[in-house]
Amino acid sequence: MSQDDFDLFQQMMGDVKPLHNDTADLKKTHQVSAAQLAKREAAIWLTEDDPEYLSIDHAPMIKPDDIIEFKRDGVQDGVYRKLRLGKYPIQAKLDLHRKTLKDARDEVVNFLKQCMRMDIRTVMIVHGRGERSNPPAMMKSYLAQWLTQINDVQCAHSAQRFHGGTGAVYVLLRKSNDKKLENRERHQKRMG
Repeated sequence: MSQDDFDLFQQMMGDVKPLHNDTADLKKTHQVSAAQLAKREAAIWLTEDDPEYLSIDHAPMIKPDDIIEFKRDGVQDGVYRKLRLGKYPIQAKLDLHRKTLKDARDEVVNFLKQCMRMDIRTVMIVHGRGERSNPPAMMKSYLAQWLTQINDVQCAHSAQRFHGGTGAVYVLLRKSNDKKLENRERHQKRMG
């Protein structure tokens, strides 16, 4: 840095006062809003519900390049990061290209149900970026909405570029009760 630059910097910073208190007290109170309650009520379990609950009439629209990010409470940050980075092997894949919204919705529900039955947890759904759809990213927007409404979906994130980037999404499904039991037994053997 030249002396002129330094002098200019000193001149610009002349009346700046240092902060003495650099922490803010944020009181965090957790309150569930009516909208969140309604969302919970609207959520479905793959095991028992009808896909009709997932709307094909309305979804918050996102852009073709937007990243889908969704993580349910209780999902460990490390698990979510590993999913986001595409580090889990993809056990099954569904392609929604050239499908109507209704067909796509039914296929997503059937696909995820089948994965749950087969204890498949990490899947990829290819939805396309929807740059030429009207409105843009229509399928992507609806899929992003549906995934948040399906209770069996633990988290979801747009894929890495090598898996299709913002035209595909990784989905992590919850463990089946059998798998949970199996894990518990395995951990108990290790502890005992």
